[in-house]
Amino acid sequence: EVITFSEADYEGVRLPHDDPVVVTLLVELFTMKRILIDSGSSADILYKHTFDQLRIPADQLKPVKTPLVGFTGETIHPLGSINLSVVAGTAPCQTQVEMT
Repeated sequence: EVITFSEADYEGVRLPHDDPVVVTLLVELFTMKRILIDSGSSADILYKHTFDQLRIPADQLKPVKTPLVGFTGETIHPLGSINLSVVAGTAPCQTQVEMT
């Protein structure tokens, strides 16, 4: 299912629009608020505090050897990667995907 925005969604937004978008999604049956969508990013990042709140065992993380350059320029070494089920939208207009 394609997720689109209508003219009503652009009310009060100056175009052309290139700002990040913040949404709420269902991740592994938990509602996560304030998820930042930034089309300029090449990584989906889940902070350790959030990962811990999902109560997923750390042994499910797959090792990652590639460091990330943080938003402030520092190098960050990820704890690992994991595939999670993500649901966007509400029935009947929703989609479920596996994200890494």
